[in-house]
Amino acid sequence: MTTALLISLVSCLLAINQAIIMHRCDVAKLLYKEDLHGFEGYPLSAWLCLAFVESKFNTSKIKENADGSFDYGIFQINSHYWCNDYLSHSENLCHTDCIELLNPDLLSTVNCVKKIMSGGGGLNNWIEWKLHCSGRPLSYWMTGCRLA
Repeated sequence: MTTALLISLVSCLLAINQAIIMHRCDVAKLLYKEDLHGFEGYPLSAWLCLAFVESKFNTSKIKENADGSFDYGIFQINSHYWCNDYLSHSENLCHTDCIELLNPDLLSTVNCVKKIMSGGGGLNNWIEWKLHCSGRPLSYWMTGCRLA
């Protein structure tokens, strides 16, 4: 357990030192490729708004919460419920290590997001979505982006 914790901490520090802030249209292409456009009724522009308000498109963002859990990646997925960070108790409902949610290919992130969405509540599962995206025009998030 101590070795796993040490490896996880070192990996997190390496990821922080190599912050990857993606361009909006590059995020759109990856999310489109992973079939998030229209997923659970949300257009790609909604997912872009969520990614921006949660992380400013920073795939390596890690934020500590008051309860001792951490939020990871472009969608700030919480370690208490969704991934295992070996730092705090986790239900690990996505069956993934939190460090995987920092990968700029977004594959593990999208798989976890789909699991989160399957529980109901839609994008309202994210407080930042409710505060900054819900009920607002979002089509401008796709301006200038070509998916092909």
